[in-house]
Amino acid sequence: MTTPEPADRVLSRASLAEGSPTRWFDELYTAAARGEAEVPWTRGAPNADLADWVEPGEGRRALVVGSALGDDSELLASQGWAVTGFDVAPTAVEAARARFPESAVEYVVADLLKPPGEWHQAFDLVVEIMNVQAMPRTFRSAALTSLAGFLAPEGTMLVSEVAEEHFDMATWVSPPWPFSRAEIESVAQDGVKLLSLETIRDGARYWAEFTR
Repeated sequence: MTTPEPADRVLSRASLAEGSPTRWFDELYTAAARGEAEVPWTRGAPNADLADWVEPGEGRRALVVGSALGDDSELLASQGWAVTGFDVAPTAVEAARARFPESAVEYVVADLLKPPGEWHQAFDLVVEIMNVQAMPRTFRSAALTSLAGFLAPEGTMLVSEVAEEHFDMATWVSPPWPFSRAEIESVAQDGVKLLSLETIRDGARYWAEFTR
């Protein structure tokens, strides 16, 4: 018996064929809400690497890119950050609000490729963990430019993605589309500087820290 192809790959391929790099996210969350699919990046708990890193926010502003069901946003809020979590999928934003009805996090629908202008250099902490890699490389440069633009002077940006160098790309099936080291380093633009870049999870992921 042939194993069915994961819904994220089926939906992303159809979405891309029609010229949209992001429409499939909401389609996937909607299918998952009906019990027809799984969202592979949701775990019901904060990202373990972010949990190891997190420090007191003391009221400073944080932005979580691709906030999904809210776990990373809630972790930062619990440490005193004033958090905005955004996702391109309205269904994900609604689910996060429903999971955490008393939350102090501002959950909003927004597109990384067309972010709100008022977010420019507005955040002391920007967290991007395994979201941009879900977009094909043709959209990656624009996404990373938006990402760099969120970071306030003297702020911190954390970026983690699947590391291309760890896998046999000749046999890799996307999504996600893994990152090269050079692509991670390219977040350092428009005044943003790379502070550190390492591989974690036995070399399977990059973990990079930037500042402005």
